[in-house]
Amino acid sequence: MATDPDSRPAQFFIAGTALTAPPLAAGLYVVATPIGNLRDITIRALETLAAADVVFCEDTRMSARLLDHYGIRTPRKALHEHNERAMLDTLLDDLRRGGKLALISDAGTPLLSDPGFPLVRAAREADLPVFAVPGPSALLAALATAGLPTDSFSFIGFLPAKAGQRANALKPLAERPETLVFYESPRRIGPALVAMAEVFGPGRIAAVALELTKRFERLHRGTLADLAAEFADEETRGEAVILVAGAAPEDMATVDWQSALEAALEDQPLRAAVDAVTERFGLKRKEVYNAALALKAKE
Repeated sequence: MATDPDSRPAQFFIAGTALTAPPLAAGLYVVATPIGNLRDITIRALETLAAADVVFCEDTRMSARLLDHYGIRTPRKALHEHNERAMLDTLLDDLRRGGKLALISDAGTPLLSDPGFPLVRAAREADLPVFAVPGPSALLAALATAGLPTDSFSFIGFLPAKAGQRANALKPLAERPETLVFYESPRRIGPALVAMAEVFGPGRIAAVALELTKRFERLHRGTLADLAAEFADEETRGEAVILVAGAAPEDMATVDWQSALEAALEDQPLRAAVDAVTERFGLKRKEVYNAALALKAKE
């Protein structure tokens, strides 16, 4: 599959000026590409894409815009979730023969909710060289600009599309103290925010980042309740990054007693469950009793 590197010039163009890419060592190169603005690409990424034997793209049509913009003529082949496993043996054989393969996704850093993991894992397990060519990432761009804590965060990726599965995926995250980062389809931003408000609480601070690095880049910040209302009927373009502040200590305590109450109601009468939770957490009985009635009403 690898081509003869001497059959074409390893060049790329910046502002009409031709630049020659230095030779690459053999291996698989995981290359980050712009998430919107084509100028957000490193010189090393351009050199790698120009000098590689093949550029494997999530969608060759999407990647053509970037590669053609910089005059990169390297052969392009599709590598996506539907064909990746079937191509693994061929790609590993190419690497064993000294191939220089570049892997890119439609935008940003490959493997972050994009194809590529089976290939990288297989190459590592086969003790073949894998190199990172770092650069743009929607995850990090949103995190750096949202004004939410960055000292600790978890990347969750995409939530399930179905409402029940989405709620079940969110519930274990309710007590997490770090900032939570999600990717979401433009069609599901509203429903996702509604589910987050229900599970995390309507007052939890969050942000929705859209069109990052593009002309109409914007970031909406507020409570989950406000954001859910704002995006209830709004149609957006492109994938969104949703960031949610971690649970504050008082939020975690609330989740603790409510979870305990829900568990107690499974095997105790209502009054007994209320009394047990009230005593255990030192709460006002009326607050716990009203919460118990609300839980019973949902059944």
